[in-house]
Amino acid sequence: MTVFSTAVRATHLVTNAAWFGGSLMGAVGLNPAAREGDDDRERAQISDRGWTAWGPVQGGAIGLHVLSGLAIVADNRRRTLAHPPTTAAVVLKTALTGAALAASAAAYLNGARLGQAQEAAAKDPAASARKDALVQRMRWLQWATPATTAGLLVLDAYLGEQQRGPAGLLDRPMSLLRRR
Repeated sequence: MTVFSTAVRATHLVTNAAWFGGSLMGAVGLNPAAREGDDDRERAQISDRGWTAWGPVQGGAIGLHVLSGLAIVADNRRRTLAHPPTTAAVVLKTALTGAALAASAAAYLNGARLGQAQEAAAKDPAASARKDALVQRMRWLQWATPATTAGLLVLDAYLGEQQRGPAGLLDRPMSLLRRR
């Protein structure tokens, strides 16, 4: 394995960790903290400040993750095409990456619309109804990105295991236990 391949793989894993961790932090920490504001306008501002600060990092992580994923597939094209379990995992990982991208984009757009609706809800009954519908959608949508990116981490672990040699750290002790 070359230094370039190692750097690309490290970039791929670190950017997925940022994508996963940032979205999980938003669902677990930022979004609930924003609900502590005194009114809808303040809640929208708190959430908006947090996501606006994180947005460029998240966007950079997503972009680098996709680019490094393409580089990994190009680097492993022979194995990807010739080894059916790898082919299946890469196809699944590609679909899951697409789902994570769609979930991230939908959460971003929904969050922006929710912020606008929250600010207008006090004066406009239609905006209040729109806000309620967007809140319901965000309740499940905020978990879609961490769920899909966690799946990507699992598939990365699976693909890494396919490449390692026959004897891992736990393989020897486990084989001794099986003999008994």
